[in-house]
Amino acid sequence: MKERRRITVIAGVLAVVVALAVGGVGIAQAVGGNSEAPVTGPAAEQAKAAALEATGGGTVLEVEQQDGDGAGIYEVEVKRADGSTLEIHLDEQFQQVGSAPDDDSGQDENAGSDD
Repeated sequence: MKERRRITVIAGVLAVVVALAVGGVGIAQAVGGNSEAPVTGPAAEQAKAAALEATGGGTVLEVEQQDGDGAGIYEVEVKRADGSTLEIHLDEQFQQVGSAPDDDSGQDENAGSDD
């Protein structure tokens, strides 16, 4: 009987530990800004077109869900002809609601390099 109770207690403790770990990961992602999810399909195509119109051209590097560093629900990273990179923030209607210099540190540092 004692052994059965002991196993039950251990199983309960393990369940609590696992639940806390899973919850902690979710909170860390939400707070840490790692909630950027790639956008694909028709929404991505509309977002690309809207961002290129807003910047007057360039190359779309990625389309993501907004990560909390600006307005809107889509974030489109565009590399302009002069080499600078902008994040264009779009709302659910693919209208520009903001922009900012790209803040993905180091992601494009080697772009265009012959190394």
